[in-house]
Amino acid sequence: MKLNQIRDNDGARKNRTRVARGIGSGKGRTAGRGVKGQTSRSGVAINGFEGGQMPIYRRLPKRGFNNIFRLDFVEVNLNRIQTAIDAGSLDAGQEINAVSLMEAGVIRRAKDGIRVLGNGELKAKVTIRAVGATASAKAAIEKVGGELIIDTTRPGSEKAEEAAEPKAEKKAAKKTAKKETK
Repeated sequence: MKLNQIRDNDGARKNRTRVARGIGSGKGRTAGRGVKGQTSRSGVAINGFEGGQMPIYRRLPKRGFNNIFRLDFVEVNLNRIQTAIDAGSLDAGQEINAVSLMEAGVIRRAKDGIRVLGNGELKAKVTIRAVGATASAKAAIEKVGGELIIDTTRPGSEKAEEAAEPKAEKKAAKKTAKKETK
């Protein structure tokens, strides 16, 4: 078989029907749209209208609800973290959190926090700060001597920024605030 011998199966491609090209074509005059009315004109269609009959979306019962307070977590597998450590974009000695994962290019955005999944193998001893983790991920982190810190504060919130500040700086800031109030 050669490239110039390749072709579609018979009937695989059908030519477009050229409408409104004379009565001899069988699709002339009204072009197969019937006579007058809304459906004969372009750009108009009533979606879900069933000729006055109760439409199906109203005949069927409503079910479930959307929780507007539901949190959306970014899921990160252990093998993805290990790959970033091997590539040198993540430092295993530093705490791994949502901010460091974004800077390393592991995740694009933090959303409502990261959730660690146990897919893959972790070789480096790391400290991971996350909103949640699966039991297998927690076991794999502790197996290599690492630590998993569950932190429910949202990344980017004021509480998260305060938690990120070193404790010594906090104490110094409190002392200066007390002096200013006196």
